[in-house]
Amino acid sequence: MTTTRQTGALSFFKDMHPPTSRFREDVIEGLGKPQKAIPPKHFYDARGSALFDDITGTQDYYVTRTELGILDTIAPEIAAKAGAGAVVIEPGSGSSVKIDKLLTALDSPAGYIGLDISKEHLKAACEDLAARFDGLSVGAICADFTQPVPLDDLPVPDGKRLVFFPGSTIGNFEPDAAKALLETIRGWLRPGDALLIGADRVKSAEVLENAYDDSQGVTAAFNLNLLTRINRELDGDIDVGAFEHQAIWNPDLARVEMHLVAKRDIEFTVSGQRFSMKAGESIHTENSHKFTVDRFAALAASAGLDVRQHWSDTRGYFTLYWLERA
Repeated sequence: MTTTRQTGALSFFKDMHPPTSRFREDVIEGLGKPQKAIPPKHFYDARGSALFDDITGTQDYYVTRTELGILDTIAPEIAAKAGAGAVVIEPGSGSSVKIDKLLTALDSPAGYIGLDISKEHLKAACEDLAARFDGLSVGAICADFTQPVPLDDLPVPDGKRLVFFPGSTIGNFEPDAAKALLETIRGWLRPGDALLIGADRVKSAEVLENAYDDSQGVTAAFNLNLLTRINRELDGDIDVGAFEHQAIWNPDLARVEMHLVAKRDIEFTVSGQRFSMKAGESIHTENSHKFTVDRFAALAASAGLDVRQHWSDTRGYFTLYWLERA
């Protein structure tokens, strides 16, 4: 059946946004730990999403430029593998640049489904895609994509599913959580469907630390915005100026760690609960794990996914993988 929709209108919008209580629970629990920590998914309010888009354009952040270069090179191969009429599903949908390249390369894609936790950012991005790709069925799901998402209960177009998970977001998860997420994505795949996923590579500490502490200070603003969000949404009184951004390479765990470090002794309240920190104490806000090709293939295999092909840039900075159900 053919349906007529207004240009720029979404085929569907499903609001599964976690309640504010989930944010509150994560923050209160995390600030109560010996090593204070807050899950990185809470970076992405409207301001945080916009700042992340700005990060991808900084000179020091090589990830986006490198991945786009790979996509340019392999576009014909991806189109051939996906075939005509594919349906692209993008968890953590962010900047439109990468998805534009993919949709443009594909042969008459039937649909696009964006999943993201930042509702305003998601709707704006998906409506923009719908306006620019005439005839493409575009749907949006506001959700924490690490949790079950009922794709089969939604009006997703028929066609081969290609889950597109770029940017090395998989590296933000601890190994067990990364495996669980890949298992969740595997559940979206039917026989013949595929996952096209990006994973950043191990490289020098200098390159990595500069990428996550850029000279323009955009990543610092992104990290500190989490405190601003806590103050706004959870009735906090944190002095944001009492903290500074820090990014360090941890070679033992093959990850870049981001922290918010207290510049002085400080006390503050969040949702009526009082916390204190000593100068030099930190809130651990994000990990970005880096992979070798073999290590990533082993992670995928543990989740029931086979690496059918992979592509890297000439420097070996970044790799895109085509995965299918084992």
